[in-house]
Amino acid sequence: MAIHFNESTIAPIVTADGVTRQPLLNRQRIPSILFDLDRLTIPSGGEIVLSISPGELGWFQMIDGSATLRADGDRMALTASHIGLLPPGFSGRLASDAGATLLLARVPDAARLDPTIDTAPPPFRIVDWQNEPLLQSEHDARKRIYLVTPKMFGTRAIRGEMIIYPPRTECPRHHHNGGAHFMYFLTGQGTCYAGKDQVMAVKPGDIVYYDDLEPHWVQGGTNGDMIFSEFFVPSAVQTIWDDPSQVCTWLPTGINHRGGSPSRVIEKHAHSHLADV
Repeated sequence: MAIHFNESTIAPIVTADGVTRQPLLNRQRIPSILFDLDRLTIPSGGEIVLSISPGELGWFQMIDGSATLRADGDRMALTASHIGLLPPGFSGRLASDAGATLLLARVPDAARLDPTIDTAPPPFRIVDWQNEPLLQSEHDARKRIYLVTPKMFGTRAIRGEMIIYPPRTECPRHHHNGGAHFMYFLTGQGTCYAGKDQVMAVKPGDIVYYDDLEPHWVQGGTNGDMIFSEFFVPSAVQTIWDDPSQVCTWLPTGINHRGGSPSRVIEKHAHSHLADV
């Protein structure tokens, strides 16, 4: 059975400097999970240390507000559209003048999911997902933006995507083989379905976690786009569709989410061919 809850139901843990942490997904909630996911809130004028242990892989997604990340002598201005990969041994400081909220995930012992991490660790990298190529589903009005892929970030330990469901669109029923994943809902409303009879009405701040092999599908609401990010751990999962004729194929639109020129070019491809995108 899929796990579904809203972030508001998780009691915050407040540190001495006023930063709050909400543990969303971890082994206490899901014993078999391969990562930890926290929601962090930095108050106005606050600062946190982002530190990733050797052998661990991390990533973050800005949700709200703005912040400045200082690492290796560089200063990077971040907004709610930035995603970052934090390689083993990374250390930096994230400060916010007006306050910021982000998701922070850690994958312990990441080399068991991607053995190349020990010999060729992925680089630290920040991307603005709204500048990445916007892709259109071949079958319907859904859209996709890749957040983390082997080509983008040089690791197969995780995979991330931003998914946009216009009103009343839905994906075909399917399941994944080889890795669990979660969805974090940013805007709009809709419905997630899992197994034979699980129905979950979703809204901003909701998290839905699917185990490996869990059949599921998603439907957009009636008003406005529903947008969510989803992350797979590890990335090399196989997607199996109940109806093989409905395999998701994604077409380039030639624009990014802002309507401008994308940061790069992605050709037409099937959902399963992600190493080349």
